[in-house]
Amino acid sequence: MKIIKVEPFILHIPVTSGQISDSTHTISHWGVVGCRIETETGLSGYGFTGTHAHLPSDRLITACIRDCYAPLLLGEDAGEITRLWHRLARSPALQWIGRAGITQLALAAVDVALWDLKAKAAEQPLWHVLGGATSTVLDAYNTDIGWLSIPDDALVAGSVAAVEKGGFRRIKLKVGHADPNTDLARIEKVRRAVGDSVTIAVDGNGKWDLPTCMRFCARAEAYDLLWFEEPLWYDDVASHGALARATTIPVALGEQLYTLDAFNAFLDAGAIHYVQPDVTRLGGITEYIQVADAAHARRLPVAPHAGDMSQVHVHLAFWHPASTILEYIPWIKDWFEEPAAVEAGAFRRPQRPGASSTPSEEAFRRFAQPA
Repeated sequence: MKIIKVEPFILHIPVTSGQISDSTHTISHWGVVGCRIETETGLSGYGFTGTHAHLPSDRLITACIRDCYAPLLLGEDAGEITRLWHRLARSPALQWIGRAGITQLALAAVDVALWDLKAKAAEQPLWHVLGGATSTVLDAYNTDIGWLSIPDDALVAGSVAAVEKGGFRRIKLKVGHADPNTDLARIEKVRRAVGDSVTIAVDGNGKWDLPTCMRFCARAEAYDLLWFEEPLWYDDVASHGALARATTIPVALGEQLYTLDAFNAFLDAGAIHYVQPDVTRLGGITEYIQVADAAHARRLPVAPHAGDMSQVHVHLAFWHPASTILEYIPWIKDWFEEPAAVEAGAFRRPQRPGASSTPSEEAFRRFAQPA
């Protein structure tokens, strides 16, 4: 499958409820920024990364794909994914300016597109190409009901509706107010409303410092939380390790880590219990597999970050033996040829060939931005 064209694209898709906020971010749209890779056989693969739909920075990613990576891909065999990953990731000039950020986001989009091509050429879904599903059930946890911007009454009502109407048995609430007592009160209200049998996780999006997290955890342990996600600044290995040793609430993180080496630093420090790789921050599926295997070698669970990459992560989670749970954020799913679907609180296994990463024609018509 010789590559004959690499075509970047940008889509800005509205989030649910018009706007959402966590402790750190407020957004109205989600950016689907990526590329279409065409081969001489006529087959095309699609890959993308996720952004806050900020067009100037999105165009830095597409410029990297078009001007830096495309020349290294044209004329190459699309099936040689590992070799091409190293060709791009270890390109001396790009390695000098990259290894994280824009170059890694661009690499992720390219790598996903190559895996999408591989699965389409095999006429099988990606999870089957990778080696087959290792589980029949993939539980979904609903994050979209738990944003910090949702008032208390609506938070409780949405949590109850997710359980009673949506069939979810797992939900996640955002925390990170200036006064942690505000978050503790919200958690208590939700716990009372949904009962003890529903799993609740919380997510701080890196807002608090170590003393604040320790005080919060000392009181939050009473609510039987699945995990405390991104409690501290994303790169602070030592503080995450200290928190992990000080509380019975498991620590989860990974969506802001760009490399296998970054994950290994947290793993080696005992600073993480739930490993949350994201193909859009890592160098795509190729590096995601390395991270998931590193976690599995330490017998730690892998819970991929969606935000919103469920389209691809659903394949990886069904396949990898360390994964039994995946985040549900339904911002972009309806704008793909095969949406990531949840029924009765569990993801449906994809059936179409590819990585479920092909946007619909309607998505391009409605949401395309100049790339």
